[in-house]
Amino acid sequence: MTAGFSDFFYSSPDGLKLHARVYGEQNNGSLPVVCLPGLTRNARDFHELALYLSNEAEAQRKVVSFDYRGRGQSAYDTNVANYTVGVEANDILAGLDQLAIKQAAFIGTSRGGLIIHVLGMLRPTILKAIMLNDVGPALEIAGLAHIKSYLEKARRPQNLAEAVEAQKAAHGQDFPALTTADWERMVAAVYQEEDGKLVPDFDPKLVETLAALDLTKPLPTLWPQFEALGKVPTLAVRGANSRLLSKETLQEMARRHSRLQTVTVAGQGHAPFLENGELPGTIASFIDAAERQP
Repeated sequence: MTAGFSDFFYSSPDGLKLHARVYGEQNNGSLPVVCLPGLTRNARDFHELALYLSNEAEAQRKVVSFDYRGRGQSAYDTNVANYTVGVEANDILAGLDQLAIKQAAFIGTSRGGLIIHVLGMLRPTILKAIMLNDVGPALEIAGLAHIKSYLEKARRPQNLAEAVEAQKAAHGQDFPALTTADWERMVAAVYQEEDGKLVPDFDPKLVETLAALDLTKPLPTLWPQFEALGKVPTLAVRGANSRLLSKETLQEMARRHSRLQTVTVAGQGHAPFLENGELPGTIASFIDAAERQP
């Protein structure tokens, strides 16, 4: 155990060595929680929330936070074509099988939410509750364009202060509510130290997966897949300044999903920090209620 979690390494269906963090390993009496990060993010994004859910919440839970292939401590894939939502969904299922987790509450930030939609197609019985963090079945072109732009133009910071300034330059307009400690926590999750310098903690080839996006055309949507999740209790969190998930899409999600609850986080964009303010308690209460439902 290190800082409240243990490292879990496992093999993907095609033999790649993958990694996840397991918090509250002995908490087997309650529904476990599975955390799925964004495109270039990793298990560290959920550290504070995972500590809360596994140690501080009324119902203390096992929490599994995944590094997708090419992120964090998971191996990089030599075939860029494998960096897809479908492949990553099957990787998650392989990890859960090896952990003997048959059902869980799933928390998905951005790309993680898209993976949840795919899991609903591959193995719907594994989803007892869903929390979508600033993502839905329809995404805004402006949001994807922003993500693509800052990844392609990302600066290489020399130290923590430069890394914080780089993140503020890319995201500060959308996150006026963040404190210095918040920005430093983000940086700690985004970068790793290599030869005395900070480098993004993901395979640089991931940026290539965005090159094929034609942002001049309407983006494909996942409304049928979302509607198929209609019987699963779902909490949708949106940053008030989000460029990726619009207010209109959130309203349409609520119209199409009778078991959907929504929360809008003031002063934050894509994607809200789930460990801030009242969100940890809100998430814990939502999972508690979902676990009690038949």
